[in-house]
Amino acid sequence: MNIEEQTHAPICEALEAFKRRRVVPFDVPGHKRGRGNPELVRLLGEQCVSLDVNSMKPLDNLCNPVSVIKKSEELCADAFGAAHAFLMVGGTTSSVQAMVLSSVKNGDKIILPRNVHKSVINALILCGARPVYVRPRIHDRIGVALGMELDTVKQTIDENPDAKAILVINPTYYGICSDIKSITEYAHSKGMRVLVDEAHGTQLYFNDRLPLAGIHAGADMAAISMHKSGGSLTQSSILLTGPNIDPGLTRQYINLTQSTSASYLLLSSLDISRRNLALRGKESFDKVINMSEYAREEINNIGGYYAYGRELIDGKDIFDFDVTKLCIFTRDIGLTGIEIYDLLRDEYDIQMEFGDIGNIMAYISIGDRLQEIERLVGALEDIKRLYAKDPSSLPVVDAVTPDVTATPQQAFNAEKESILLKDSAGKIAGESVMSYPPGIPILAPGELITQDIIDHIIYSKEKGCSLQGTADPDTEYIRVLKN
Repeated sequence: MNIEEQTHAPICEALEAFKRRRVVPFDVPGHKRGRGNPELVRLLGEQCVSLDVNSMKPLDNLCNPVSVIKKSEELCADAFGAAHAFLMVGGTTSSVQAMVLSSVKNGDKIILPRNVHKSVINALILCGARPVYVRPRIHDRIGVALGMELDTVKQTIDENPDAKAILVINPTYYGICSDIKSITEYAHSKGMRVLVDEAHGTQLYFNDRLPLAGIHAGADMAAISMHKSGGSLTQSSILLTGPNIDPGLTRQYINLTQSTSASYLLLSSLDISRRNLALRGKESFDKVINMSEYAREEINNIGGYYAYGRELIDGKDIFDFDVTKLCIFTRDIGLTGIEIYDLLRDEYDIQMEFGDIGNIMAYISIGDRLQEIERLVGALEDIKRLYAKDPSSLPVVDAVTPDVTATPQQAFNAEKESILLKDSAGKIAGESVMSYPPGIPILAPGELITQDIIDHIIYSKEKGCSLQGTADPDTEYIRVLKN
């Protein structure tokens, strides 16, 4: 990495030079540097609104960058150790979909774990590829899906030699990592492209105390959610590619779905955040690691809670663990994760990343401070004292891996009918059902609905999880394929 070059932020510098020129705007956006919308200026500030500008020659164009955006992407690739980097303004959803759309076509097979984000399922709806799922083991205590065990991946690849690609999550939302280097090497030996969903893995590229990053393991493409742990603005992302990927062709796939009106607020935030991580990333993530490990120790000392970490590593389906993920198993104090999530927000003004039926997660990043960690620990201790119940009062509701009977595209486009969810056992789902966050489908289009799945959805809803995906906003009804 060229440190001297990394001190520059080309997009940011071009925006600052443009603002000094006081150019008269007869282009979009129509608020004209905020003059047409003073309430927006009061909310966001003059500095922010004045930089909400349109693509033009001095500022380059994201659809076909030739100057400052191109230079920023080159610096990004250098910082992350990739052959090429694409700045993305449609969230990591757009990065994931560009990976999938550029790698598999209608009827092609793609190997992937079932606990993928909904963006992957939606990409399969768009392109018509056939998912071949590696079914992850569910941990017998904390109840979360684990990584892909190498021998199982090899078996799946051998049974599907015509698959074009394999997708790996690195790490999962819960911090669990598969043996990405060995998976990549084996997939490449069979002629398959390796795609990596690293929405929660920006930090892996900047600190050797953390698990191996996808591109460093030899993967072909990796989707990086810079706004999650890298410090950029919400909705900004990066797509990294290796040396065997054609950047011009990849750009064409990106432009199929990405906006032609890229936000320079998002682009400049990526530019500045890349610079920050290149210059100070190791130091920053050392701090994050130390805070997370301190929080883990303090929470486990309370008793009842289980803030899990590297002790889970077994070298197989928990090959490694990202310790920056502070996930806490809560059911041993008789409360679901979503119940504690709600209590922390409503009673203690603490907003967690998510709560599910067994866990909560605090997303520790470069912007956190030790005093907030102490406040969280104190609140969890208080909640245990005030609200803990007999854990036997909580029913056991395990995660379920459904059977696939049709491709997501076939099911999504099929003729459907809406029926009560409680009466849908034995039907084929025509839409997704998921808790968000984390956005992993409980049920995806083309999957067989069983009573266990219905019970899981109903229980999640009763406990307060935010359900998405169905046309019915209340998830009382679900659209299924007509017989």
